[in-house]
Amino acid sequence: MPRQNIKPVVMDVYRKIAELRKALQRERTAARQIALVATMGNLHKGHLELIRLAREHADVVVASIFVNPLQFGLNEDWEQYPRTFDEDCKKLLSEGCDYLLHPDEREMYPNGMAEQTRVFCSTMTDVWCGASRPGHFEGVTTVITKLFNIVQPDIAVFGEKDWQQLAVIRRMVADLCVPIDVTGAPVARDTDGLALSSRNRFLTRQERSKASLLYETMQSMAKAIAAGDRGYIKLQKQAGEVLQAAKFKLDYLAVVNANDLEPATTDDKDLRILGAIYASNTRLIDNIGVRLV
Repeated sequence: MPRQNIKPVVMDVYRKIAELRKALQRERTAARQIALVATMGNLHKGHLELIRLAREHADVVVASIFVNPLQFGLNEDWEQYPRTFDEDCKKLLSEGCDYLLHPDEREMYPNGMAEQTRVFCSTMTDVWCGASRPGHFEGVTTVITKLFNIVQPDIAVFGEKDWQQLAVIRRMVADLCVPIDVTGAPVARDTDGLALSSRNRFLTRQERSKASLLYETMQSMAKAIAAGDRGYIKLQKQAGEVLQAAKFKLDYLAVVNANDLEPATTDDKDLRILGAIYASNTRLIDNIGVRLV
C-alpha cells in the first residue's frame, strides 16, 4: 500500500545518475512502487501538489531538478530561470519526497548537447507552443525520456497547466511502448485564478493585477461552449480581442480536441481551450477542459 501519510525524515539528494540508480534498485527489490515528478526547480504550490499526488499513488517518490537547456530556444530565459535549490529541498522534504536527482548539464549530456541523441515526437509539437518555441518539445521529450530511463518509475506525474506538454509525453509513451503510467494533476491557481508558474515573478505589479484575465476569458469561452455555442472561431476572436485590449500580446487562443490538439470540430466531445499571451517580460499559458455530452 502507498505510504499516504508517512513522510520521510530525510531526503537523499543525488547528483550522479549511477548512484541514484543503485539506490532505486534496492527499492525495486523490495517491490516498492516508484513515482517520478520531473521539475526545473523554483518550486511553488503547484509542484508540491504533484508530489502529494505521487505519494498517493506510489511507495517511493523521486523528484528531479534540472533546468534543461535543450528545451530553451534562442532569446529565451534559460540563464534567468530562477534557481532556488536550498528552498526547493526544504519544500520537497516537507511533502515527503524520498529522493532528489539534481544533476548538472555535463551529467545529463555527457557528450554535449550538440551531439545528444534526440527524441522527436512527430505529432502535436509544431503547433501552439511548438509553433512559438521551435525545438522546445524535442528538448522536453529528450530529457523526459532520459529521466524515465534513469528512474524507471511506475508512474510519472505532470501538471495539466502545460496541457500540450502532457499530451505530447502521453503520445511519446504510447508510441515507444514505455511501461509508465503518465498521470496529470489539475492546474494549481492563485486566489484570483492565475495559473501558478515560476515565471509569474517576472510580471510587473500592473501586469500581475490583470494577469488572471486569461483564465477569466477562457472561463467565459467554456461557459458559452457548454451552453451550446459551437462557433469556436468566433469565440476565439472575441476572447483574443479582450486580451489585446488589456495590452497583452496574444500568442494563441484555441479550442482544440483534448487528445490530439487539432482544432475542435462540432463532433468533438472532449475539448481543451488553450491560451498563451505575452506580458512585457514573460509568457503566460493556461488551459481549461470542456467535456460535452
